[in-house]
Amino acid sequence: MPVTPGAAPSPASVSSDASVSSDANVAVDADVPESRPAVPESQPAASLAPSGGLAASTHEPGHGLRLMAVHAHPDDESSKGAATMARYVSEGVDVLVVTCTGGEAGSILNPALDRPEILGRIPEVRREEMERARAILGVRQTWLGFLDSGLPEGDPLPPLPENSFGTLDPEVAAGPLVRLIREFRPQVITTYDENGGYPHPDHIMTHKISAVAFEAAGDPARFPEHGVDAGLEPWQPLKLYYHLTFHKARILALHEAMRARGLESPYAERLETWIDRAEDSNRLTTRVECADFFEVRDRALLAHATQVDPNGPWFRVPLDLQREAWPTEDYQLARSLIEVGTLPENDLFAGIR
Repeated sequence: MPVTPGAAPSPASVSSDASVSSDANVAVDADVPESRPAVPESQPAASLAPSGGLAASTHEPGHGLRLMAVHAHPDDESSKGAATMARYVSEGVDVLVVTCTGGEAGSILNPALDRPEILGRIPEVRREEMERARAILGVRQTWLGFLDSGLPEGDPLPPLPENSFGTLDPEVAAGPLVRLIREFRPQVITTYDENGGYPHPDHIMTHKISAVAFEAAGDPARFPEHGVDAGLEPWQPLKLYYHLTFHKARILALHEAMRARGLESPYAERLETWIDRAEDSNRLTTRVECADFFEVRDRALLAHATQVDPNGPWFRVPLDLQREAWPTEDYQLARSLIEVGTLPENDLFAGIR
């Protein structure tokens, strides 16, 4: 379908509290200011330096394409867009995962590992798990260092911990991400929609700072302490995507494929209680073929051993069935500074390469 210019959700349109806060159209602005190059020049990619900054690449990607995936916690990168990242790594794309928090408040979701000695060192454990998943996916990874807010429960909901990620002003918290964008210089950024994918306060805040940083990184007047004052040039990413992992069309296709094989579907209850929302009907703009990397995705997720039960519903759909019924990972193109032609796309770098 043709792209209809429109306004993507702006950071200001999302409430600043930790509650559930879309325009189905893709926001397209082909008139990129001269200070924000529409087609970045070919140059070496970047790699993480011991200091946590970025240094010269240790490998040659071949075409200078760079993808930044911004996530809330360690494990999110392996459950949302992991097969896409693994595919792009195999093609020589330089991929950087940015993890906003350390996942310190996460529960142990694997009964086999729910032990006091593991819970007592959960911050270290989650970093170790992240490193194993990173190696499996073949990506780079860095931390923004914010404090995990946890998922509040109760009625009424309790306040979030003081100074936790979900309580911060996104116009301030976006600063470190702006710096990373200017250092790594990605053409494409992926993150969550304005609902966070699901209403976790850290996921919602991840959306907010990603939206701020996407717009600010190319403007030298914004966040100068993370730019000109630090010797960094402005950098304007060209496309911003939201993950669409659990949308109805995909869930229904997998559910029906399971039933057709005579297998019990893990999605039956979810579909029974599914509420269709008009604003979700046209979100799907981009389907990336990555079925050959579903096994890599699952190995990366299993590397986060405290966060997933290997015998749980996440792994009940056979891989061959997934490849046949829904061989893509899916996205909403929320912001584009280049013309993208007709939708759906099949490549996050469509219009760039």
